Amino acid sequence: MLALSVRQPWAWMILHGGKDVENRDWPTQVRGRILIHAAKTMTKREWDHAWWFSHDTGAPLKAAEAELTYENIQLGGVIGSVEIYACVTEFRSHWFMGKYGFLLSNPRPLPFTPWRGLPGFFDVPVDELPAETRRALLEVS
Repeated sequence: MLALSVRQPWAWMILHGGKDVENRDWPTQVRGRILIHAAKTMTKREWDHAWWFSHDTGAPLKAAEAELTYENIQLGGVIGSVEIYACVTEFRSHWFMGKYGFLLSNPRPLPFTPWRGLPGFFDVPVDELPAETRRALLEVS
């Protein structure tokens, strides 16, 4: 299954905070369900900027309710899945700010699975994921 590595806390916002666009400098023809991989690193500055940027979206409140912090956010693994249904150069969304936007729908958190990420889309063999994660993926397919 294809996966896309996204820096935190943006990856968390895709799954829990209503982020409906993933911004990139390159287009994609990929459509359908992909895995969301949380990148291995995140700076405090990135964390602070993301929460400042998302202030009016409700995401910070959801993070507070989930007791999500800079210290406990999951890094370096698969954390969920989402559907890509289009790639655009313009879109009316608070989240769109890139050259290209991958439009996202139907986010589904998954049990955290440590996994090495790569640039761009990369393949994660579903049969190598834990049974609990495979079952959760079958429920949304």
